[in-house]
This record gives sequence, structure tokens and C-alpha cells, in this order.
Amino acid sequence: MGVSDSLAEYFDFEEHDTDARTETLAGVTTFLAMAYIVVVNPNILAPAIVGGFTEDGAPIPETTIAGETYTYAQVVEMLTVVTILAAVVAILVMALYANRPFGLAPGLGLNAFFTFTVVLTLGVPWQVALAAVFVEGLIFIFLTAVGAREYIIQLFPEPVKFAVGAGIGVFLLFLGLQEMQVVVGDPETLVTLGIVIGIVATAVSGYVLTLAGVVSRGTLEPGTIEQVEQGGIGSLLFGVQYDFTPLVYGFVDGLGLILQDPLTFVLVVFTFFFVDFFDTAGTLIGVSQIGGFLDENGDLPEMNKPLMADAVGTTVGAMMGTSTVTTYIESATGVEEGGRTGFTALVVGALFALSLLFVPIVSAIPTYATYIALVVVGIIMLQGVADIDWEDPAWAIAGGLTITVMPLTASIANGLAAGIMSYPLVKAGTGEYEDVSSGQWVLALLFVFYFLVSFAVQAGMVTF
Repeated sequence: MGVSDSLAEYFDFEEHDTDARTETLAGVTTFLAMAYIVVVNPNILAPAIVGGFTEDGAPIPETTIAGETYTYAQVVEMLTVVTILAAVVAILVMALYANRPFGLAPGLGLNAFFTFTVVLTLGVPWQVALAAVFVEGLIFIFLTAVGAREYIIQLFPEPVKFAVGAGIGVFLLFLGLQEMQVVVGDPETLVTLGIVIGIVATAVSGYVLTLAGVVSRGTLEPGTIEQVEQGGIGSLLFGVQYDFTPLVYGFVDGLGLILQDPLTFVLVVFTFFFVDFFDTAGTLIGVSQIGGFLDENGDLPEMNKPLMADAVGTTVGAMMGTSTVTTYIESATGVEEGGRTGFTALVVGALFALSLLFVPIVSAIPTYATYIALVVVGIIMLQGVADIDWEDPAWAIAGGLTITVMPLTASIANGLAAGIMSYPLVKAGTGEYEDVSSGQWVLALLFVFYFLVSFAVQAGMVTF
């Protein structure tokens, strides 16, 4: 039996009506849609490591970790390596254990919460914040192993499950249009139509425009040309701070600092846990709906397996120095290309691993190159609205809120919350109490509690 036959058998190509070529193309597509995180995650987390910003708004230029001084650029490079490694670990679990075509990496939103809320606002040391992410990951591993996460997700009302895909579609569509500056901010209407200025179809054309002097350096490329002029072409391949052990030392120190402020630590763990739980659940359901993986009840069979991937990724990622790892909505691009098995994820992981050899080059890829893909996939995912019974008030309200709240608040978790909280209320209001399980009421109340705590913290009613 050849290698190709062995791969086909291991990943069940025949059962999923796919082949190696299709899966490879899907993996490349997902990677290209996700590659921006290699640039974005380090730049969001780095200010937390160096201690914030100077008076003029620039990141503090250097910091001391484990007795050694590192520049801001070195911290970014360490975090870039860690971002890639955390993604690879999680994706390998997804590919080889779960056999699902989903990509994972440190999640947006939670990394910003890590830096700007937990570390720079609440004053929690970044080492302790990493310890909180680590504990969250351990809790995820335990709950996944005993089937608790799958049980909770199965409690989601059916209209919410079937609306998630369309909600993520609108979210992707809105995100892509915003980043392309087709939709921009407006003081009166919040958003309005804008003009695409200086945005071209590919990263290559961006560099061509920069070299031709049409746009200033840094507008369409993140300073790579300047870096080559200063350090030569070799600066793109050598001199990178690959040694991330200082971040590991910081994580170990954070474990020893937990008891200094246990209440804050528990709050941070709770927030990381709650948001990541529902972000991952929504992404898995939404992308699985597009791939045709859901059963008649809107559930993903053997969901514990893909859930274990983000649990392991989060735990290992925290130990290396990054925030929570989660499943990416950009996986929908690969699924739309025909990706149906873990081989798609394996290709994504391999490309992330390969990017370790070219950290500066990968970092030089402008993120706008993926925006068109987000818009196209977002439109395709809107087909999920056809699965909702719009004649039923509970379905219409819960499903409609799930779809609209996601893009309007830029949060999958918030969209799920809107649907989950509204469903039992509408059912009760129409006298159909028996259609709502006790577990669904408990889930709705948990969301109420979460938002009350979040509001209290943001309003300064709870201080530490």
C-alpha cells in the first residue's frame, strides 16, 4: 500500500467523498485565510509583556524577563514563534485525533482582553495571566474528556444551532468589508459606504506600489522593504529571536503568583473560559453546517474530539507564552473549497510549521490579501438562514438575534448569548414551557450572570 493510499484510508477520503488534491487545496486556502494571526497576535500581546506604552503611545521599547533585557522587536519575534507552535500543536490534535478540517490558533478578541483588560487595566502581571489561560485549558481538557462540553453545546436551542452559520457569515462579510474600507465608521449612522484607497488585489501588487513610490512605506507592507535595505536580504531569514524560553520562565513564575490575588485570578479564568467556550462552540457548529457535518438536530457527531484540540492547544500555548487557542471561523474558506477531513487541517499545520523557517517573510504578508475570501465565504454561509423556521416566533427571534448580534458586537459568544437567552423567554411567553429543558434555563441564567459580572467590572463597581 502506497503513501497516498495509506493517507486516504487513515483520513477516510472515500467516506467523505474527497481526495488528497482537494484536501490540500482546502488546507492551503485555510492557511492563507488564517496567516494574518502570525502577525497580529504577537503585536497584540507584546505590549502586555513589555509593560504597556510610552506617553506618546508607542510600545515600551524594551523589558527585562528572567534577568535578561529584550527589545520590543525581540518580544514580538518570540511571540511569533509561540503563536505558530501553539497553532501547530492544536491543529495536529484536530487533524490526527478529531479528523476534522478546522484550523486553530491563538484567538483574536481574547488576546486583546489578555493585554488591554487583564494586564494593562486590571494590573494583573502577564505571568499570572498566562497561568489563568493555562488553568482554563486544564478545565477544558477535563470537561471535554468527561463529555461535559458536548452536553452543554447540545443544550443550545435548535434555532440557535441552525442560525450560527448565517451569523458567522454576516460576521465574516462585515469584517471583510470593514477591513477593505468598503464599510467605514460614521458618527451618525455608525457605518456607511467608503472608498477603497490604496488596497489592491494581492500582496505582490502592494509591494510593487511601494517600490514604485506610489504609496509610502508601511502603508501596504509592514516595513519589510526598509528591513531589507538596513540588514540585507539575509535579515529576512536570520537573526530572529527564536528562543522563547523567557516566556516559559514567565509562565512558571505566574504559577507561583496565583495566591497573591486569588479573586482576580478566578475572575480572569472565568472570563477566558466563558468567552472561549462559546466562541469555539459557535465556530464548530457554524463551519460544520457549511460542510454538512451536522446531524438532524444540529449537533456535530463526536464533538468532543475537535473540542479537545482547542483544549490541548490552549494549555500548551499558555505554557509557551500565548493567550487562548481556539478554532478559527476562517476554516470556512477551506471547507468551502471542499475540505472534509483532518488532512485539510494537517496541511494547515504543516504550512504553519514551515512558516517557522520564514518568520519575517510570513510577517510581511499584508492581511488585506485575505479580505476578499472573507467576503465571498461570508455570502456563501448566509444560506444557513434557510434552515430556520421563520414562522415559529421562538425560532425567528432566537435565530434572528443570533445572526444579527454576532456582527454588531463582533463576538460569536454574544450572538449565541442573545439566542440562548431569548429562546426560553419567548417559549414561556407563548405558553410553551414544556419545550424548554431545565438545562436551557440554567444556560440562559449563566449568560445573565456573566454579563452582570462583566458590566460590574467595566463600570468600576468591582475593583481589585
